[in-house]
Amino acid sequence: RWFTHFYVVSVLWNGFLLIWLFQAEFLGGSLPSWIQHMHRAFGRDSQSEDTGNEHFSALLVLLLLWLHSCRRLAECLWTSVFSNGVIHIVQYCFGLGYYIAVGSTVLCQVPTNVRNGRALSVQICWYHIVGVTMYIWASLHQHSCLVILANLRKSKSGKVVSLSHNIPFGDWFERVSCPHYFAELLIYVSMAITLGFHNVTWWCVVMYVLFNQALAAVLCHEFYQNSFSSYPRHRKAFIPFV
Repeated sequence: RWFTHFYVVSVLWNGFLLIWLFQAEFLGGSLPSWIQHMHRAFGRDSQSEDTGNEHFSALLVLLLLWLHSCRRLAECLWTSVFSNGVIHIVQYCFGLGYYIAVGSTVLCQVPTNVRNGRALSVQICWYHIVGVTMYIWASLHQHSCLVILANLRKSKSGKVVSLSHNIPFGDWFERVSCPHYFAELLIYVSMAITLGFHNVTWWCVVMYVLFNQALAAVLCHEFYQNSFSSYPRHRKAFIPFV
């Protein structure tokens, strides 16, 4: 349940960055000097080529990241039913740092001068539409799977009656043991698409999410198999058919 703290930090921090970037893009302002210093510390050249698509893509991805954090926070508070499991202090600290770093990573994909005081001319490209569509699709499935998991511990009236684990069925659970992890990967892939496919930095983020979620999924899959003799044999751990 302490994962809730991650999303609180992400909503506040990435919302703060989103406001600054929105003001800089649409109101013709500039990013604060401390953000520009952060850009340079991460190796972002302040004289980088200024392209409208690059700016709008980064703004859109930062918005998607913030919305994702808002939804996950709401699910942690009002949907999920957590057991009494604990989290390692190192993992907890890393998680807090990750959600601060990932928003900063998006912000570093645009030049520090931000259009030199000129308002942004929004240029919607085909990959923006594809990325946002995939984001919505994966987010809906992730929410559906989290509701299924929560309902395993609730009565029909919605009252929590157990904290034990049971076998989930429905939605993507028919194919994999941890479809909510698979949906998380798809959400980050959708952001890579929204950035125009070519952003190497964000693909590195996607690779991190892939390995992180795959490891967690395999551990959960093995737990299900060891705990339930009737567990469906055709289910994969993380990615359907893989």
